[in-house]
Amino acid sequence: MIDHPTLRTTAILAGALSLAGCVSTAKTVVTAPFKAVGQGVDWATTSQEEADRNRGREMRKQEERDRKERKRAEKEARRHQRDD
Repeated sequence: MIDHPTLRTTAILAGALSLAGCVSTAKTVVTAPFKAVGQGVDWATTSQEEADRNRGREMRKQEERDRKERKRAEKEARRHQRDD
């Protein structure tokens, strides 16, 4: 056993510092699978904001298709009126 107080303190500090790296590495290794699963869930699911944004985009596209169809139908109706 170490009897000198300064030597004992130095040994304790050296041991603590060397363990700090091990604890950090162990924490990284232990938490990595949970982080990976969490990221996978994020990629696999749609947030409410994303759903709202996608729904709004789809609504605008549908409105544009409807507008074009109405315009085409009006043009067709005018052409039939002229032909009669």
